Amino acid sequence: MSSAVRNGPVVGRLAPSPTGALHLGNARTFLLAWASARAQGGRVVLRVEDIDGPRVKPEATAAAIDDLRWLGLDWDGEIVVQSTRLRLYEEAAGRLLAAGLAYPCVCTRKEVEEAASAPHEGAGVDGPVYPGTCRGRFASPADARAATGREPALRFRVDSDAVPFIDRFAGAQRGVVAGDFVVQKRDGGPAYQLAVVVDDAHNGVSEVVRADDLLPSTPRQLLLYRALGHSAPSFAHTPLVVGADGLRLAKRHGDTSLLHLRRSGVRAEAVVGFLAHRSGLRSTATPCTPASLLVDFDLARVPHLPVRGDDHGLC
Repeated sequence: MSSAVRNGPVVGRLAPSPTGALHLGNARTFLLAWASARAQGGRVVLRVEDIDGPRVKPEATAAAIDDLRWLGLDWDGEIVVQSTRLRLYEEAAGRLLAAGLAYPCVCTRKEVEEAASAPHEGAGVDGPVYPGTCRGRFASPADARAATGREPALRFRVDSDAVPFIDRFAGAQRGVVAGDFVVQKRDGGPAYQLAVVVDDAHNGVSEVVRADDLLPSTPRQLLLYRALGHSAPSFAHTPLVVGADGLRLAKRHGDTSLLHLRRSGVRAEAVVGFLAHRSGLRSTATPCTPASLLVDFDLARVPHLPVRGDDHGLC
């Protein structure tokens, strides 16, 4: 199964999650996604992914939008906010359930871990492989509720352990899918996999450029595109920005947040120049604007290995 390319102008997207301050790793991903779409004369959608429960920080939404504007990244149309679209996700989950493609599941995470024969072996992006305990067990969510006294989640039925696809950056992928996965949580809210598919399809997104820590999510999303009758976008997963220890940027690597850089008097052009240089788009870290990168932008120039972000020397 390959990612289908839609006809018409390219539509890319920026999708910050307001769970904390944006850092240089986030900025690099957004810069590449923006430049890829704009260099092709395409549109850019901005979507705030604010449905991650207690991790969401209300003040982080405005801060992320402000940081993107400061960097010089723009977008088309109104900002999409996931928390205002819960009805659409509920409708999509209902369609999957009605079509027999999803089923109610009352298993807790602890029960899944205990039931899995090797919980840490072949684990999926959301935890251990689900062993299918509730497949065919209940006729409906109401039946599951009545039988167990628990509020059920909805899981998508996975009948193949691989969904091959071609990633524009990472190349051919086997697309391993580790068991039936949750599309609607026990509280009725959508799982990440369902929400992004519904949103990207609704906004006509034809190209997704994001960090490669989300590469394992792609086969699940491809299954949902197909199940919901939508064309899938093309995907390009670029390596993470890391610290000296080779791990994703975090507080232990020092303050690499855009807010810290701004407060330290660093100009946006200096940040963009640093990121362009580390992304293989410029031979030096000379300050520049995002728009200046569009003339000769080529995603193929981006290094295929993680790049350092904690040694920026910007302040």
